[in-house]
Amino acid sequence: MRFKTLHPSPTVGDTARPVPKWAIRSAQVIPLAVLPSCIWRLPFAFNYEMGQVYAVHKTWHWWVILYVFGLSLLSEGLAYMSFGLVAGWGEVVPSWIPFVGGRRVAPLAAIIPATLGALGLIALWDQLPFGFLNVGGFHMVGYSSGWWKTLAATATLPLTLWGPLLLALTYAYYKRRRGE
Repeated sequence: MRFKTLHPSPTVGDTARPVPKWAIRSAQVIPLAVLPSCIWRLPFAFNYEMGQVYAVHKTWHWWVILYVFGLSLLSEGLAYMSFGLVAGWGEVVPSWIPFVGGRRVAPLAAIIPATLGALGLIALWDQLPFGFLNVGGFHMVGYSSGWWKTLAATATLPLTLWGPLLLALTYAYYKRRRGE
């Protein structure tokens, strides 16, 4: 007799109803859009300012390392959660999860948090281009040179895609799961 202690998680595209190809591609783009900002923020953990100029010098503390690395890991983890909207594990909880494994995911249990998260991301990040351009009353921290500002913009502007892509994925998930 053989016991299976862990079951592999379902892969993308193994859903009850077909997932549009654009939705699968969008789910793949989200973690890639978040990654540059996660990498860009890592030097801040070690008190390297990445060309930012502050009016008042900030004191560095040891816990900043934990905060910055934790924020980067949390951001990427949340970005990877978007795969649940196009994968079977977004419809049925993987069986290796204690107590709830193997149960169907109620559509609203995914739709409501994903919608609120997407709207929150849009509110948080989609004014970022205005800050880099200093228009519309949005101002950001100064940079010691245009190169540093360009690097910051290149690393952080892809975050503006996260909210709209997640909202589109949530709508596709809603359409696919409608009537269940």
